[in-house]
Amino acid sequence: MFTRGFEVETWHGALAVTAFYIVGILHVLHALMHVRTSQGTIAWVISLVTVPFIAIPLYWLLGRTRFSTNVGGRRQKDVRLAELAASMHERLRELEVEIPEDDAFERAARLLGGLPFTRGNKLRLLIDGERTFERIFEVIAASRRYLCVNFFIVKNDTLGARFQQALIERARAGVRVYFLFDEIGSHKLPRGFLRELREAGVECHSFGINRYWWSRLQLNFRNHRKIVVSDGGVALIGGFNVGDEYLGHHRKFGAWRDTHLELRGPVVQAVQMVFLEDWFWASNEVPDLHWGTQPEAADQIAAVIPTGPADPADSWQLIVAEAANSARERLWIASPYFVPDEGVLTALQAAAIRGVDVRILIPERPDHLMVWLSAFSYYENSLPFGVRIFRYHRGFLHQKVMLIDRRLAAVGTANLDNRSFRLNFEITAFSTDRSFVHEVTEMLGVDFDQAREANIGDFTGRSFLFRAACRAARLFAPIQ
Repeated sequence: MFTRGFEVETWHGALAVTAFYIVGILHVLHALMHVRTSQGTIAWVISLVTVPFIAIPLYWLLGRTRFSTNVGGRRQKDVRLAELAASMHERLRELEVEIPEDDAFERAARLLGGLPFTRGNKLRLLIDGERTFERIFEVIAASRRYLCVNFFIVKNDTLGARFQQALIERARAGVRVYFLFDEIGSHKLPRGFLRELREAGVECHSFGINRYWWSRLQLNFRNHRKIVVSDGGVALIGGFNVGDEYLGHHRKFGAWRDTHLELRGPVVQAVQMVFLEDWFWASNEVPDLHWGTQPEAADQIAAVIPTGPADPADSWQLIVAEAANSARERLWIASPYFVPDEGVLTALQAAAIRGVDVRILIPERPDHLMVWLSAFSYYENSLPFGVRIFRYHRGFLHQKVMLIDRRLAAVGTANLDNRSFRLNFEITAFSTDRSFVHEVTEMLGVDFDQAREANIGDFTGRSFLFRAACRAARLFAPIQ
């Protein structure tokens, strides 16, 4: 009897293992057809074939990398939204700047983002948390008609409570407040936090794609944007989320180095349209917003470029690659993560070989171990070609800033990794204004002075186990 029971259990176990491998192979076929990159496909195929017990659940969480065309066509799903977009484009065209034939990058950014470079703007850099949140709360308090607010992460801590009360105060004063947050980035936000907002009249919605049974476990396609728009006249975008750590109140990271940007002028309408499309996706509603604009006396040229998985191409990846291809003097990029794909890496190598001063500024300390380890594995593919990597050591560096020659600077939400290249919704502001470019140059110069330049020995001189861990992390970079 015991032998028969043992045989039955063994047979059931073998059947279960076989079923796992069969299901793993079926997932391999799905990965071959749907994963965007060859590196990502290889990573999934290997894991699904060798360890299907682990890889199958992970594939359900992270494996979907192509955004539904039904979602990508959000604007066409509502007539009013389409009309607003068309009229906004028409108004911006009156202030559109002609791009010279030889400005390849600006033309590429305009084509990929779908929004023009316009004159009549005013830009203000906001460096680090105290100054940024002081300005954010000033803008919120000055709102009279409506507020559009979108953050990837909102935490229920001291800063989060202040943020909550600022929105509640405006809603009780009769201001229409639209609050959008990412359902994964803000998954720890308690229901009571949102209930208090709603009871005060704040309209709250989470951004998520998990609307069908087959996408309930999906973690990809996050809304990584950080946007505040007040009355259609002023907008703020950049790297900051809402939480005490962004003020430097974190025992592990200490000081938090980040950059935000205040925008005024016609470019605000573009930011507002980006928010409106996201709000429509989350709520199926189109709020009544103000679309008039007055050029600012500063008359700075700027454009807002939204990117994300709903785009027909990998827009942010193409923008970064084109930035490297078009740079003639320097290309400085600050990002918390350095996990370039092959296309971006090749463009960075080629730029450095041409004599371009290519610098990548990343943090010394990790916040996500896998991507931190991955960055080391790129030393051998970067440093020998002349790409210089700097490790910021005065706290945690989280800013997303790019400088191309002496002609263009960018501040936004997009990182130098696969999630920003292909999986996250991002927003970045670009400007060719000389004074703004100079200001960004000086800011990054200070940051590089507070960083340590990496050398090849930082990777090759480490232990075998460390180097193996870095290469293993890099293998899975496309699905991190």
